[in-house]
Amino acid sequence: MPEHADYTPAMEKETEQERIARNWDELLQELRVTQTGTQILTGFLLTLAFQSRFGELDEHQLALYLALVAGAALATVLGLAPVSLHRRFFRRGKKPRIVGLANRLLQLMLGTLALVLSGTVMFIFDIVLGRTVGYLAGGVTALTIVAVWLASPSLLRGTLPDHDSSQGR
Repeated sequence: MPEHADYTPAMEKETEQERIARNWDELLQELRVTQTGTQILTGFLLTLAFQSRFGELDEHQLALYLALVAGAALATVLGLAPVSLHRRFFRRGKKPRIVGLANRLLQLMLGTLALVLSGTVMFIFDIVLGRTVGYLAGGVTALTIVAVWLASPSLLRGTLPDHDSSQGR
């Protein structure tokens, strides 16, 4: 009997359509969390241009800021895309493909968000404490994201049973 938190005995008996519906529901829950964080970060970045000290940014800081705004906008678009896909193909028998594509879009969004989050930390530390500290803080943030988002799940993958290997595909 599997012992990981996501497993229930009912999952052994679910049909393909039930599994797809469950996967879609799980993706939507993940999207709700990530969309909120992404939209808050995007909103924060957009407000900076209207702050009194914005005119004091040097060329490097201005270029970084614009890259961060573009990245945040891209992350927002990627995070909203699964909902748009679902609306476009609603009741057309495409849910298995939508779930697979939504999974890929969410992965791309998380990658983009990792870059924007690391860059935002770098940007803020650059302004407050200087360029070197900015690079260091951005690098530490990136390494932390890699450790928490990529390395720890990879380590757990070997210790947890895999009962639904097609989930999200």
